[in-house]
Amino acid sequence: MNTKELSTSLRTVISSLHKGLRKQLYSANAYSMTEIDTIRHLYHSTSLLPSELAALTRIKTQSMSQILNKIEKQGVILRTPSETDKRKVYISLSPFGQEMVKKIKYDKDEWLQTAIEKTLTAEEKELLEKALPVLHKLIENK
Repeated sequence: MNTKELSTSLRTVISSLHKGLRKQLYSANAYSMTEIDTIRHLYHSTSLLPSELAALTRIKTQSMSQILNKIEKQGVILRTPSETDKRKVYISLSPFGQEMVKKIKYDKDEWLQTAIEKTLTAEEKELLEKALPVLHKLIENK
């Protein structure tokens, strides 16, 4: 298999696996990929400005405003005015939002663990484990 075929096959497999993980998550189905990405960035940061979130998710600030309004209504985020500049508002996950992310991560792990246990042989599990450092190298390539 040449590099072009390998890259196409790898992309297809990873996309299908990602879709499989997403389908298992009833709690995430109410959110678009951009909304999930926004929530993920907030989970990994204490708080961010809407403009920072827009830059991280590669969308316009106006679109981010709509996303934030939606997930705020659902109790996922909190808005905190800046102490130094009253024009700025920091966004963070609410306790509900943090628990939601933990549940989603748990559900994904459970689904994938079950899939691995049901479908892979011991040799295939070992091969997958050996492939992980290679996949990490691809992620780190920017």
